[in-house]
Amino acid sequence: MTGTTHPPTTRGERTRRAVLDAAVARFGRDGYRATSVADVARDAGVGGTVPYAYFPSKEALFLAAVDEDAAAVIAEGVAHLAARRLRRWRATLLPTLLGALDRHPLARRLLAGLEPEVTARVLEVPALAELRAGVAERLAAEQRAGTVRTDVDAVTLANGLVTIILSLLMSVTQLGTDVAVRYADDVGAVLDAALAPPRRAAGRR
Repeated sequence: MTGTTHPPTTRGERTRRAVLDAAVARFGRDGYRATSVADVARDAGVGGTVPYAYFPSKEALFLAAVDEDAAAVIAEGVAHLAARRLRRWRATLLPTLLGALDRHPLARRLLAGLEPEVTARVLEVPALAELRAGVAERLAAEQRAGTVRTDVDAVTLANGLVTIILSLLMSVTQLGTDVAVRYADDVGAVLDAALAPPRRAAGRR
């Protein structure tokens, strides 16, 4: 499954989609070094040079596949944000994204550090803008409700929170869920403390 929302309509779009889907699957299974463009073309059912009509190089095809698979993971997170009531999303967004990684092995490879040349792309995936916007919207709503501190801009908080979540995803994929889950409550406590509005000192009105 990919992050595409509009089905391709022309023959060229369908061919590009087939190549990209095949690239996501093949790179996710075998990795960048062990995969050739010819492998992807064969999986897509097209001629060996056809992918080059849409992607100028193996690297360009790989980066497009990474962005596509990561976008699908992020889309699940965005949908989750839209479906949850206030406060609950902070506790459940990370598990939602972890569950999505099980269905998107290429995105998991990236977060696990198995593609070191492009690991930094984690913070540059175009679809992250939508996740940051969704988190900012939630935080702004909580600020209006008085449950999140208002002395920091919601967009700034969202950018920082999404970066922390990505770091946690990388930690979990590299260390394993069993190790990371031991500290899940502690991490949640830190986030809650950072976001909570300051309490008035005793005796003050």
